[in-house]
Amino acid sequence: MKKLFFIISLTVLSVYSAAAQVSHVAWDQLVKTYVSASGNVNYKGFDKTALNDYLQTLSANPPQSGWSADAQKAYWINAYNAFTVSLVLENYPLKSIKDIGGVFKSPWDKSFITIGGKTYTLNQIEHDILRKQFNDPRIHFAIVCASRSCPVLRREAFDASKLNGQLDEQTKIFLNDPARNRLSSGQISKIFDWFKNDFTQNGTLTDFISRYADSKIDPKTSIQYLDYDWALNE
Repeated sequence: MKKLFFIISLTVLSVYSAAAQVSHVAWDQLVKTYVSASGNVNYKGFDKTALNDYLQTLSANPPQSGWSADAQKAYWINAYNAFTVSLVLENYPLKSIKDIGGVFKSPWDKSFITIGGKTYTLNQIEHDILRKQFNDPRIHFAIVCASRSCPVLRREAFDASKLNGQLDEQTKIFLNDPARNRLSSGQISKIFDWFKNDFTQNGTLTDFISRYADSKIDPKTSIQYLDYDWALNE
């Protein structure tokens, strides 16, 4: 009986360990402290030690099969944003994230992220994991490329328990920001050009925008894509 109880206890502990989710409280505190209400990041004052501690936590606790889809999605969004900030800090001061890397390799193709013993680039997290596995176009307004035309860096960590609402809100904030989209004249972000297929799986591009925008785009309006400002979001 004792042996059976021991085996059952080990099994329960194993399942619990697999399902236990990593805490994003440290990232939540960092973005609340170093990101302004307008979404600008205080890279100069950013607490590198606290950020590195959080990144180490991410590296040692990769998503598990026992996690919910939302827990995994929130993990990878937070990881993308936190490692992007880390990359900027490693090269700060700089005028643009695009100054990082070289002629033949962009910062998004730099292999500097280690999670669960595997090495990733930002592009791999975005395209091979977030876009491919979760197929949620709202992700484009949650991950941030450290540039002025990017969506604003959210001043709280993404969390599985409220992820759907957070993603909806990020999408609405981005679409209704006149610095990033001028809907009344049909001028929208290049993000909608680069990833058009992501936004048109269940209708037209204007259908997607209309679901979240305060002012709708007339379907007859000629769409134009705004130039992208790659200056650092500080």
